[in-house]
Parts: sequence; C-alpha cells; structure tokens
Amino acid sequence: MSTIASLRIGEMGYISEETLDLIPLKLLEMGCLPGAEVQLVQVAPLKDLLYICVNGSHLAIRKETAVQIQILKANL
Repeated sequence: MSTIASLRIGEMGYISEETLDLIPLKLLEMGCLPGAEVQLVQVAPLKDLLYICVNGSHLAIRKETAVQIQILKANL
C-alpha cells in the first residue's frame, strides 16, 4: 500500500482506514480522516515538508508524518 509521501505532484489518493491510529490528532481535526481525498500539491526544496490538499483544505505536513499515513491511490 502507498503512503502520502509516495505520491507524485498532482497525484491523488484516499486516506486508508488502517492508519487512523497513526494520524496525529491535529491532522484529524483538520480533515485528514479515513476516506478523505488527498492530493500532493508541492514539495519543499529540502524535501522535508509536503504541501497537500485534503478535501479542499491546503496543509503542510512533515515527511515523517506523511510516511505513516497509508492511502489508496486514485485511478484516473
């Protein structure tokens, strides 16, 4: 299974139910819930921060967090 960190810019996926316990509470409160659509918008120059769009909201998360959140890639 893929993670948010494995997405390429512009690629989309849906947050998997299995990683609910690994998602920090702060991200859950901002809409990073299982089933939410995630798109990678941009990667910071040093590749530590990932800029994502979750259900229309833009968030910046660290790569160490993005590696823990499993997704199902969207078939376009």
